[in-house]
Amino acid sequence: MERSLTMELVRVTEAAALASARWMGRGKKEDADDAATTAMRAVFDTVPMQGTVVIGEGEMDEAPMLYIGEKLGQGVGPEVDVAVDPLEGTNIVAKGTWNALTVLAVADRGNLLHAPDMYMDKLAVGPEAAGKVDINAPIIDNLKAVAQAKGKDISDLVACVMDRERHEKIIHEIREAGARIKLISDGDVAGAINTAFEHTGVDILFGIGGAPEGVIAAVALKCLGGEFQGRLVPYSEAEIERCKKMGLTDPHQVLLMEDLVKGDDCIFAATGVTDGELLKGVRFEGTNAFTQSVVMRAKSGTVRFIDGQHRLERKPQFVMKD
Repeated sequence: MERSLTMELVRVTEAAALASARWMGRGKKEDADDAATTAMRAVFDTVPMQGTVVIGEGEMDEAPMLYIGEKLGQGVGPEVDVAVDPLEGTNIVAKGTWNALTVLAVADRGNLLHAPDMYMDKLAVGPEAAGKVDINAPIIDNLKAVAQAKGKDISDLVACVMDRERHEKIIHEIREAGARIKLISDGDVAGAINTAFEHTGVDILFGIGGAPEGVIAAVALKCLGGEFQGRLVPYSEAEIERCKKMGLTDPHQVLLMEDLVKGDDCIFAATGVTDGELLKGVRFEGTNAFTQSVVMRAKSGTVRFIDGQHRLERKPQFVMKD
């Protein structure tokens, strides 16, 4: 992939963030998601690449745009797989709470797992603990491994877990081990990425969330030198059959980084929609809007934080019209 593609992709996530942020706190998650999707799709048309959506808004008959199999880009440049979540945290935006992002990931054609829309058990850590954790190991063992890797006591660790009934056992075991917990309502892509940045205060992520989001988080952690492990959690015979069609003869096999994102090159980009530990959300001030984004590439190991100032009179599509 061409390194100039990294900056082009930030423009895509910025546009989706600007569009969806207008719906922050309005209680209309579908409108926020539609705004992000429409803006993201429009800017993709200007990117010099030959992209194919492998993780998106659904199958062709389920989504009008950014559907699985849709072609993106100008039709020139590198051939890439594209994984998108135009608005990671629709409920977050509707309620005006923390850590909503617009995110995307790209890799060379054929290198991203075409994860079905089902649940995935996840384990994520930053670079210090990469290679030292195991999704099959007890919670206490993984906490000990991370504590040792980071030179901390277990009581100093913070585990990120989505606040769901299905995680009651995990939450109990983390507390019994003496670690602290950050419960999040939605948005486990942000939770996984935060494990790779010390200033976010998150050391490890546990729990079950969406499989497509798992692949996107894996791309980010590959760029950052962290580790992501996953295991699909099919709840029906139909979902088991979907796993088998993907070539997973054992639907419950552990998916490691190389299973989720192959090769040595991939790019991840995200823009904050609402404030979070890693990125600030969109701020509107008169005729200007301000964004904060992160973009990273695995091949070079470069991570860029980008502050954007946008002149809204030159971008009328981002001015809310009630």
